[in-house]
Amino acid sequence: MAELKTLRNKASVIQFLSSVENEDRRKDSKALLKLFKEVVKEKPEMWGTSIVGFGSYHYQSERSKQAGEWMLTGFSPRKQNLTVYIMNGPKRYPELLGKLGKYKISTGSCIYINKLSDVDTKVLQTLIKTSVKEMKAMNKIK
Repeated sequence: MAELKTLRNKASVIQFLSSVENEDRRKDSKALLKLFKEVVKEKPEMWGTSIVGFGSYHYQSERSKQAGEWMLTGFSPRKQNLTVYIMNGPKRYPELLGKLGKYKISTGSCIYINKLSDVDTKVLQTLIKTSVKEMKAMNKIK
C-alpha cells in the first residue's frame, strides 16, 4: 500500500503564500486565507508542500485499506488556478454552485477558480461553511 504523501506539517502558511510567484494569485491566496479563517474558525496548516488546510478528520478508504487524517477543507494556489477543496464534494450543493460564478469542478472535491473576482465570495463562504458543518457531523467532530 502506498503511503500518503500529502501530510499535515509545520511549514509556514504565510511563508508559502508569500512565495506564490504570480502577484494576483498571491493576493487572491491571502484573501482566501482570511476568508477561510473567518468561516472555518480553525488554524490554517500546511498539508504537503502546496495545500493550506483547515481542521481535520480521520478517514478510512472504502476502496483500500488506507486510513489517516485529512483536512476538513482548504485551498491551494496552483499555477493554473486557485483550487478550493470541498471534501464531501461540491456537487452536493447545486444551488450554491449555480450562484457561485465562473468556476470548474472535478469529479472529486475540487473547485477550480481562475481568479477570486470570478466568484461571489459570499456564496463561496456559505459553500465552505456548509461543507465543514456536514463534514463535522458525518465524522462526529464538535
